[in-house]
Amino acid sequence: MNRDEERAAWVGLARAVGSGRRAVERMVHRLGPRAAWDEVRKEHPDIEPRVDLDAGPRSTVRVVCRGDDDWPDALADLGHLPVAGRDDAGEPFALWIRGGTTLTTLRDRAVAVVGARDASDYGRHVAGTLAASLADLDWAVVSGAAFGIDAAAHRGALAGDGLTVAVLAGGVDVPYPRAHSRLLDEIAEKGAVVSEAPPGAAPYRHSFLRRNRLIAALSAGTVLVEAGQRSGALNTTGHARRLGRPVMVVPGPVTSRNSIGCHELLRTYREETAVVTRAEDVLEEVGPIGTFSDRPGAPAGPRDHLDALAHRVLDAVPARAAAGPAEIARAVRERPEVVLAILGPLVTVGLVERGPEGYHLTALGRAPSAARTDERGGPACPG
Repeated sequence: MNRDEERAAWVGLARAVGSGRRAVERMVHRLGPRAAWDEVRKEHPDIEPRVDLDAGPRSTVRVVCRGDDDWPDALADLGHLPVAGRDDAGEPFALWIRGGTTLTTLRDRAVAVVGARDASDYGRHVAGTLAASLADLDWAVVSGAAFGIDAAAHRGALAGDGLTVAVLAGGVDVPYPRAHSRLLDEIAEKGAVVSEAPPGAAPYRHSFLRRNRLIAALSAGTVLVEAGQRSGALNTTGHARRLGRPVMVVPGPVTSRNSIGCHELLRTYREETAVVTRAEDVLEEVGPIGTFSDRPGAPAGPRDHLDALAHRVLDAVPARAAAGPAEIARAVRERPEVVLAILGPLVTVGLVERGPEGYHLTALGRAPSAARTDERGGPACPG
């Protein structure tokens, strides 16, 4: 069987029965795609795969099939999973793509960002910022082009001049939701709009659950940003977990119903779910070992630029009452003239205040330091 015939068989099967139907998949394994298509075609004589294969360069939609050079190998993982009662699970037979981006390298440099359709301002802000940051770090963002979190993630990636991929439940030439027609055009221009449903196919309820497995499979990991208790986005994280891909959650306000699904996921799968708040956290989970392992500290304050002796003097200065230089010197076991030489700069930087009865800490001096200085010391006392 030549490759053209095999590709025609994959497209015919995809148009006739969708993807991963258990009986058809078994038939493919037993007979091969061409013989399986010959059997299935008896019930679908009106399907002509050549319409897709011969669309020509003017077409804005192209089809890729299993075995093509630009077929994303990451989807093969779907075929290795037990179906767990999902008759429509499994690796697709073909994908229709609008846009010039190939999907072959997505798994190594892509993150799925999904969540609630009725997202809050907080959720949309987090999703957009996270996606833009991932784009800045040269990672693609995969989502489903729905209202809410999905749209915010796509727009964030586009704003960051990054690559984003929308996986649809219907045909790539059927904008859904219709209000996102312009957004989908932008995604196709800079990334790709993808579906296992053939062009012209309307999205149905079960189609959204089927497409969620593709979002998870095309990505190195999945981030959940806001989800109600029964959010469809939880279905995507379930597929990611079954695929062995990292699942990450952005925590939200405990008073928000859109946080219930996120927090429940953290409670139920606490060992398998990571809390993330920024792109660097995400890449720690999906990137090479050691990526962004350093956490940002609090901004340095005046206390953080003191040497060890200055810290000891500062700790000996009373917070509310007052003490003279001799009393402070006894507390730190230093000569009074040494302590006086340190107290002057501490007054200058606003950590200590001098009054008629002696020295005491200011509000700034009572504030904790951002970093801990050990006995070996750090930068010299200012002044």
